[in-house]
Amino acid sequence: MLKRKHIGIIGSGVSGLSAAATLASKGYNVSVLEKNDQLGGRLRQFKEQGFTFDMGPSWYWMPDVFEKFFNSFNHTTSDFYKLVKLDPGFQVIFKNSEAIQIPASWDQLLQLFESIEVGAADNLKKFMLGAEYKYHVGINDLVYKPGRSFSELITSQTLKGFFKLQLFSSFSSHVRKYFKDERLIALMEFPVLFLGAKPSDTPALYSLMNYSGLKQGTFYPLEGFSKITDAMVQIGKENGAQYFTSEAVTSINYTDQINIKTITRTINVDGMIASADYQHVDAKLLQPGLNNYDESYWKTKTFAPSCLIFYLGINKKLDKLQHHNLFFDEDFETHANDIYTTPRWPSNPLFYVCCPSKTDPSVAPLGSENLFILMPIAAGLEDDGTMRFEYFKKLLQRLEKFTNETIEQNIVFQRSYCVKDFEKDYNSYKGNAYGLANTLMQTANFKPKMYNKNIKNFYYAGQLTVPGPGVPPAIISGQVAAAEMIKNLKYTNETVI
Repeated sequence: MLKRKHIGIIGSGVSGLSAAATLASKGYNVSVLEKNDQLGGRLRQFKEQGFTFDMGPSWYWMPDVFEKFFNSFNHTTSDFYKLVKLDPGFQVIFKNSEAIQIPASWDQLLQLFESIEVGAADNLKKFMLGAEYKYHVGINDLVYKPGRSFSELITSQTLKGFFKLQLFSSFSSHVRKYFKDERLIALMEFPVLFLGAKPSDTPALYSLMNYSGLKQGTFYPLEGFSKITDAMVQIGKENGAQYFTSEAVTSINYTDQINIKTITRTINVDGMIASADYQHVDAKLLQPGLNNYDESYWKTKTFAPSCLIFYLGINKKLDKLQHHNLFFDEDFETHANDIYTTPRWPSNPLFYVCCPSKTDPSVAPLGSENLFILMPIAAGLEDDGTMRFEYFKKLLQRLEKFTNETIEQNIVFQRSYCVKDFEKDYNSYKGNAYGLANTLMQTANFKPKMYNKNIKNFYYAGQLTVPGPGVPPAIISGQVAAAEMIKNLKYTNETVI
């Protein structure tokens, strides 16, 4: 008689779905427990009045990570969704409504840089050589390590090119060695501000993101990012994984087995992966003494931004918008300080507008636009309706100025999302949206540990552990946690006589 080991997974965000598919494909009995009524975590979608809104991630970078994941199940991304390469990949709006569009063609991008600053084309080539090296070493090797020991980071590649990785160099100073024009500097630094930390506090290692965004390009899965969720769930189900929605976990106990209590039942499992918010699981669900870290630990951490989001349905077209639009028409450093140095509601914020209806007609009614407006803010800010209303007016005014269109009177659907919603929907610590900031002391093995120090066969996955925030790292995090679980359990199945 064959007894399959039972693995419980808390949370159905990308890392949880990745772990579930990986474990199920190896013959484990997998149960995914999700507190919300929809799978996908931040990759959820909602539909209103003919509009389809992706609730969270909207940038599809690092396409090779997605492809590698699906290849491991003898699939390709094209088996599940159609990818479109955006051209332009995105546009950046500066003062006086100057817009710089980033072409998909590398040659055209070089021409664009040279037109802005003499010598910038050659400098971009040099910058990108280093960024490409970091990408291939980082994404193909280092990010698949579980972070147990620093010896994991010592490979032939890292030994040979340690100084090329630039772990101890500032991203900000690195960019400024190559470019002087403030527009080019802002263009190179934006992924760091929106997804991680102040550029001055971020290792130059993260120029690997510039390689992905500018050299590999920016993509979009038609019908939205929930197609990724659907694909991962489909693979899991094909291999026997089970998914339970509206099944919030209330406590986790441990004696000789891991005991998971939910709002409806109690489940005993042989192993567990917590892909829900790490701090919530550690502090709120585990018995005292079984957690990895106490509150004082989390208070010392630097968190990536939370954000204020508006989902808008507009009953007309907005010609000047591209799929991705970055509004850098205010001072970059001032907003960064309002997030990280002196956390407060920003005085003159930068913001981002996604308009997927430019690429995908299925997400909005004919003749309409689907808008996702995001303003990065410090995690943990007081979130009330007054501030949401105040910033909605500010951002909309600037959007109307750039598009030279009246927009407010054409809004047929509107919804906001902010700190309180991140806390409510994801138990997110301080309502953070992206996890930990990518500072040196929160990179790789300095992140919270993937394994629980007090419970065997208990692992964490997601944006608060290795390798870090973002959809591709979350996919990898789930794969690594699952691989560590399999190693620890020794055998896929055990035979009971």
